[in-house]
Amino acid sequence: MAQTIKYLGQEEAQHIDEELFSEYGFSVDQLMELAGLSCATAITRAYPITSLVKGRPSLLVICGPGNNGGDGLVCARHLKLFGYEPTILYPKRPNKPLFQGLTTQCQKMEIPFLTEMPEAEVIEEAYNLVIDAIFGFSFKGAVREPFDSILDVLKKTTVPIASVDIPSGWDVEQGSADGLQPDMLISLTAPKKSALLFRGRYHFLGGRFVPPGLERKYQLNLPQYPGTDCVLQL
Repeated sequence: MAQTIKYLGQEEAQHIDEELFSEYGFSVDQLMELAGLSCATAITRAYPITSLVKGRPSLLVICGPGNNGGDGLVCARHLKLFGYEPTILYPKRPNKPLFQGLTTQCQKMEIPFLTEMPEAEVIEEAYNLVIDAIFGFSFKGAVREPFDSILDVLKKTTVPIASVDIPSGWDVEQGSADGLQPDMLISLTAPKKSALLFRGRYHFLGGRFVPPGLERKYQLNLPQYPGTDCVLQL
């Protein structure tokens, strides 16, 4: 790679998102579908069904109240189609048609929804992987209930965690020394500055939809995706 990929600050990431929706004509649900599919595909690369240690390919997908949670719902639906057995925890559901539709799609795919966060011991026993789709790059401020309790449980478990775009609770630029330490990070569009502090085994880039004009303007220096792939291991 001639030039190194750019790691985005929070403001820059927000500007890119806004331009994709305004100037470039993308819709939120369209990019969410592409992002969620990228996440599911990356997970199949890092954790193929044949490598899972539990008796069945069980995954826990934890979805937050915003677009990161929407990515998680799409990801869960595709993982089900790929032969995994996802279960979803979605404690704060926005009253918006987009998220209601995504929830219905998962229910119709016969994906179970939990009503509360399992204890760390239950997660250890029941799941091969936890997918953290709680907070994305627009998150600021303190983590509130129920999500602070959820993150506390996740910090106790030894089950691998795959975080969507940002490990939840991390500062987008500074990271978090005492926060989640995921095994996998799936950066969407382009990695954020906190990804430089990621110490897990698998870092993937997903979201193969960036128009060339946008890439040039922000000097993203995105690597070439191989063939028809929608994800790339960094």
